[in-house]
Amino acid sequence: MRVVTDTARCVGAGQCVLTEPAVFDQSDDDGTVVLLTEHVEGDQVANVEEAVDMCPAQAIALEAD
Repeated sequence: MRVVTDTARCVGAGQCVLTEPAVFDQSDDDGTVVLLTEHVEGDQVANVEEAVDMCPAQAIALEAD
């Protein structure tokens, strides 16, 4: 699965980082999402799906490869 983020929509809530820190980080400058890896599989997919659901700005999406 492919992770897509929209930094223009991100409000820096950080829920994604708490949910899957191996995939998401936050910018030191403004706190917006930083994608550490574009492709996830296995247990990470479920965690990223949770991050998508928890994102208050709807700035994260998960797409099939």
